[in-house]
Amino acid sequence: MSNRTAETSVPITPVQAERWSPRSFDPSHTMTMADLTAPFEAARWSASANNIQPWRFIVAFRGDELWQKIMDSLAGFNAAWAHTASAIVLNVAIEANPEGKANPWARYDLGQSVAHFSVQAHAQGLMVHQFSGFARDDVKAQLELPEQYTIVSASAVGKLGDPDALGEELAQRERAARERLPLDEIVRVGA
Repeated sequence: MSNRTAETSVPITPVQAERWSPRSFDPSHTMTMADLTAPFEAARWSASANNIQPWRFIVAFRGDELWQKIMDSLAGFNAAWAHTASAIVLNVAIEANPEGKANPWARYDLGQSVAHFSVQAHAQGLMVHQFSGFARDDVKAQLELPEQYTIVSASAVGKLGDPDALGEELAQRERAARERLPLDEIVRVGA
């Protein structure tokens, strides 16, 4: 695959510039929890409001029972590619404490934690594609998670695969130029 490094307006750390979210995973690659320990350690050390750490992660490896539940719940588009990832990580926010007091920052903190996970995974040669197109409430019910737990998204994790295995439409998207809005459209200084 061609170089996917972002064309940034100023230099940024290489792991940030090189990180991207493929849909093409190597279906022959397998992984264990040992492969995910450092990414989860990076996630663990993410910032959180009042150090509450309102995130939890649930891991499914290709072929296990939870994996199949997630695959069965995928929205059509995601079913075309997610099955080739080595693992799917469910990203869970704890949105209230056991007494029912809401944590309005839970999803924000979870997002930071998942970002740390994905950057660390990329630094060690793994690819991560975050997605939300699956029946999150159905999976939550099957897992019998507490009421205050919300499955916000999932992360497909594995080694990069051949984009041609995705079919023409997805392969084109996989090879398309990476784009982001320019800084002057997303950053405002002052009033």
